[in-house]
Amino acid sequence: MSLSQDMVITNKWEMNRDALLEAINNFEKRGEVIQNRRNTVKILDVAGEKLNFKRFRKPIAINAIAYRYLRLSKAKRSYLYALRLQEKEIGTPEPVAFIEYKDGLGFGSSFYISRQSDYDFTFREIKNQDFKHDATAVLISFTQFMFKMHEKGVLFLDNSPGNTLITQVKEGFKFEIVDLNRMKFKTLTYNERLKNFERLTTQKWMYEIMAKEYARLSNQNPELTFDKMYGYMQKFQEKFMRRRNFKKWRRSLFK
Repeated sequence: MSLSQDMVITNKWEMNRDALLEAINNFEKRGEVIQNRRNTVKILDVAGEKLNFKRFRKPIAINAIAYRYLRLSKAKRSYLYALRLQEKEIGTPEPVAFIEYKDGLGFGSSFYISRQSDYDFTFREIKNQDFKHDATAVLISFTQFMFKMHEKGVLFLDNSPGNTLITQVKEGFKFEIVDLNRMKFKTLTYNERLKNFERLTTQKWMYEIMAKEYARLSNQNPELTFDKMYGYMQKFQEKFMRRRNFKKWRRSLFK
């Protein structure tokens, strides 16, 4: 079955369309793999630049029809959301392009391409004992970044510890968010803002620092802010453990 192809490229990269397509056509043979789970992420050199190629796996049959006719693909959402973040001056790697492959009545794989960002660490490393930076200063700066994002009406639904890239700069720290295909743009309630921290860590001391700073920025009560922020994390972890235990139980039935 023949594949149809849709590709959208930023004006800055339009002159490199052929080079981008050549990189995608040789995706299996080229590049440095940095993730290979459900989706595959590689760094490839294109026109003298290091670019990040994220290939979303082909969806199952029902979702393939939905992505063809009803929903935006994950690649297209990632691209469009990155452009919106740029407009709002919220850090994210520079978007380059997205490409979708369609077959028959369904939907095949898709790619989101962005400039590869150099960074020093992710949020995940902050809790480590050998962390080389001032953890309190990083957490305060990160909380300010989150507050700015929330004030601009951005709810980052995949706000997990590996999805914030952090770089130390002269002014302090620079933050960039990645894995952008699940976001909402709306006016946020205070509870929605605090719940957005639920997936970041289980460390109480980290929430104490973030809650105090977020309350200061929001002119809210710091104790109540901490109780809610930390409580959302606990509920998330409880739900996560129930889901994981259920999966283990289900797998045990087929052994």
